[in-house]
Amino acid sequence: MNKRLFLQTAGACALFAALAPASAQGLTPIKFQLDWRFEGPAALFLQPVAKGYFKDAKLDVSIDAGTGSGAAVQRVATGTYDMGFADLAALMEFHANNPDAPNKPVAVMMVYNNTPAAVMALKKSGIKSPADLNGKKLGAPVFDAGRRAFPIFQKANGISAANWVSMDPPLRETMLARGDVDAITGFSFTSLLNLEARGVKLDDVVTMPYADHGVKLYGNVIIASPKLVKENPAAIKAFLSAFTKGAKEVMANPDASIEYVKQRDGIINTDLEKRRLRMAIDAVVASPDARAEGFGQVNPGRLSLMASQVSDAFNTKTRVKADEVWNGNFLPAKAELNVLPPAKK
Repeated sequence: MNKRLFLQTAGACALFAALAPASAQGLTPIKFQLDWRFEGPAALFLQPVAKGYFKDAKLDVSIDAGTGSGAAVQRVATGTYDMGFADLAALMEFHANNPDAPNKPVAVMMVYNNTPAAVMALKKSGIKSPADLNGKKLGAPVFDAGRRAFPIFQKANGISAANWVSMDPPLRETMLARGDVDAITGFSFTSLLNLEARGVKLDDVVTMPYADHGVKLYGNVIIASPKLVKENPAAIKAFLSAFTKGAKEVMANPDASIEYVKQRDGIINTDLEKRRLRMAIDAVVASPDARAEGFGQVNPGRLSLMASQVSDAFNTKTRVKADEVWNGNFLPAKAELNVLPPAKK
């Protein structure tokens, strides 16, 4: 082979290698389903993708926006996705209502140590505390995590009765701002900013986070398919390690990480999503409970209590079994999980 032909052949091979699928380059493909749209908190997952941390871990991770935790659980259960991000209560409900399902996803890392669910009302309504919700008109989509778990909040705070109004998600904050409902349930860092976008000053909103009112439910977790657990546990470990590295950077400098969200959705309001991410980190990722238990981990007693509460509140077909929903065997070492930023004074 002459030198010119050799160089042409080598160049073609290099181009082919660059264009070859990741799996051909020795990377394990992982399809990951988010719980919601590409908003601020999605930076926790998008930054390690953009910075190559997953590829360094020999993974080819693709991340898609979601339409809710229930859908994320379903899509991992069907095998459409290998891993996902979903509310732990939604995962528990799926397990308990589908006891014979062959493919029940499991939680492998805690990310939102506290549920972001909260009750929000306008100060002019006269609602100041949970006790003031007695007999009031509450609004939320039927699948809203806060609404589903409201019986737990109701019991913890001695609320005798509440009247529910259902609506599609885009109308929730609008109806509160118009006075069509007295209060709403929703993720605090979503609903508060949505209310502000509708002309409501945050100083005019009464916010009652579940975590601050006797409801210590866990929030969103990373879930994995049983197929991946069985066939490639090393991939799960590698994913969680790379994710943890990225999450540490996001929490250290949340504003900079929004650039990676904008790369996936160019029409986001950058300043708004910076605020949303900071709110999420402070409220549920680096919360006092997360600092006490450790990032990524769970307290067995608290997990068992939540399983019992979800069984009752969601009226599931069978009781939730905490040990079947959670698998902490893939977590990085505790030293590696030491990623939370210093507590704010």
